[in-house]
Amino acid sequence: MSTATATTGATRAERTQNAPIMTHKQILLVIYGLMAGMFLSSLDQTIVGTAIRTIGDDLHGLDQQAWVTTAYLITSTISVPIYGKLSDIFGRRPLFIFGISVFILGSILATFSSSMLMLAAFRGVQGIGAGALMSLPLAIMADILAPRERAKYQGYFFAVFGISSLIGPLVGGLFAGANEILWISGWRWVFLINLPIGLIALGMVLAFLHLPKVGKHKNPRIDWWGATAVIVALVPLLLVAEQGREWGWASFGAIACYVIGGLGVIAFVLIEIAMKNDAIIPIRLFHSRPFSWATGIGVLVGFGMFGAMMTIPLYMQIVGGLTPTESGFAMLPMVVGLMGSSMAAGQITSRTGKYGIFPRTGTLIMALGFLLLTFVSSDTPVWFMMIGMFVVGLGLGQLMQSLVMASQNAVEARDMGVATSAATFFRQIGGTLGTAIMLSILFTLLPLNIVHSMAPKATLTAGLNAALDPAVAGKAQNKAVVKQLWEPVTGPLQKKIQAGLDQHVVDAKSVAKKKVTDGVTAAVNQAVAAGQLPAAAAPTVIDQQVAAALPAAEAGALKAVADGAKASVKDGRVVVDWSDKAQREHMVDTLVPDVSKQLAKVSTSGGSSGSNSSVSDTSFLNGADPVLTKPFMVGFTKAIDVIYWVGFGVLMLAFVLTWFFKAPPLRTRSALQEQADAAGVSETGTIRTQQA
Repeated sequence: MSTATATTGATRAERTQNAPIMTHKQILLVIYGLMAGMFLSSLDQTIVGTAIRTIGDDLHGLDQQAWVTTAYLITSTISVPIYGKLSDIFGRRPLFIFGISVFILGSILATFSSSMLMLAAFRGVQGIGAGALMSLPLAIMADILAPRERAKYQGYFFAVFGISSLIGPLVGGLFAGANEILWISGWRWVFLINLPIGLIALGMVLAFLHLPKVGKHKNPRIDWWGATAVIVALVPLLLVAEQGREWGWASFGAIACYVIGGLGVIAFVLIEIAMKNDAIIPIRLFHSRPFSWATGIGVLVGFGMFGAMMTIPLYMQIVGGLTPTESGFAMLPMVVGLMGSSMAAGQITSRTGKYGIFPRTGTLIMALGFLLLTFVSSDTPVWFMMIGMFVVGLGLGQLMQSLVMASQNAVEARDMGVATSAATFFRQIGGTLGTAIMLSILFTLLPLNIVHSMAPKATLTAGLNAALDPAVAGKAQNKAVVKQLWEPVTGPLQKKIQAGLDQHVVDAKSVAKKKVTDGVTAAVNQAVAAGQLPAAAAPTVIDQQVAAALPAAEAGALKAVADGAKASVKDGRVVVDWSDKAQREHMVDTLVPDVSKQLAKVSTSGGSSGSNSSVSDTSFLNGADPVLTKPFMVGFTKAIDVIYWVGFGVLMLAFVLTWFFKAPPLRTRSALQEQADAAGVSETGTIRTQQA
């Protein structure tokens, strides 16, 4: 155990006991440093979220978006508890500086990505740095401010969050919409912009982020085995969540991931028990009932929040037709709701000292927001989507601080870093799993949803009429969508129709030839019987007369077939003139009933359709005729609605759990102040300890 060594007499000790360990000016300087790091992280998230569709289309891998998102979340999630534990041992400042530096390095590497998988790898490097930017500011705030005082300083952080939310879509849209900026592809500036911003943030942290020292840990043990077990546990489980739809959920690879991940979880728990107080996440934290409940609720909130919210920008751009910039600004209602409710919750907490109601109201309101979003369709106006996002933000704002605050107040001051990082870690676990699983659901449902959305007769009739009309299908803006969605359907149909017409022509010509031959033969035989023609000459005469009469007969047969099929005769063949409205509509009306039944059968039986429903590049939708893109839009929206239903269910489960959660009372002093008051403070505000 450590005991404080008094550096002055009893009078000075009494005077310094309970004296504030940091002045208001010192606190503000620390907050400036934290704001710089948080601005770097929040701006990056906003910019990347706005530009991800353009990046995916350019790298031909939008369906691999989950890799980019999940890689970032995996590394940031895994690093969060490591940063928390190490910061308790070595201090927050050096680890915060390290995190910013790694984040900048990852941004530079991401700039040179040539594929979505390469981008995912470099986003993983960014995530290692982001782990510090996510968890350490919360721990530092808990160190220097008592819970009821934090509301006084919340405005600074909301200013950072608000500014990044406002300029992020503008900057992301500018970069995504530009072909080149200074001879570099526009979207690559999404990551390159972090270099100057990161260097400024690093300079501010070096200048302003100075915290009082509260003693040293002698011969600390680093829980590297625990960190390894976290990686072994998380990576396989997240891998199968992403690739399960391609491998098959019961395939050998999937089962191997389940087993390895499960063994990793067991190993992690056993290692943490063995490491005791030196564990990355000490098991004794979970002896606190409030901490355990707050952690469980945080996992569910993270699952619903990250997983379902990842699809909103995609909906705005793909279905709503908004540009990346516009879709980013369309997210502002969620930001406004989040900021407003969070500030209100903070002020209520500051004045009353009570915050236990916010996990309940937050989960309920957030769930209602997702319930509203389940009513979204392919033709829903953007304002309805914005209302749903605003409600989600109202709920989320009440949860962001209250759950972390509960975790922090449920543990001793010396565990502030590890408790804060654990709360962030488990919320990120939920978010990482939610993102991977939700996007996996989206791209699993999408192909069959597109086929199903083609099946309604009105949609199919309009779509086939447009896709089969050369004047429509030949337009530059429609060529890609026709090739991607409709040619797999129209191509076989046109071949089948032509094959049928050719067979009818063959049959009609055969009948016409037989009729001509029979007629000529009968007439020649009569002439032979009447003695008008020698019998020996009859075969020759028959052949000559049949050859002479056959072209006209075949032409008549062709015309009859064409008239019956409402087609045209061209170059000796009966063909459908698809540019002729009457012929095209007749064929479409004839085909639609059977084709509609076939598409419905495919969609319900789980088979694959002829439609090429790949979504690795959705740029084929840009500017295309709405009649041609409707099946994709409807199918995409139906898949998103399923995700919102899942989010609603998860949040309602969290709401039920909040009734079993009792929020611990708030501290009256900051974590550093508690330790300072307990150990004794020198004139410089440094706690000096010695081994007893």
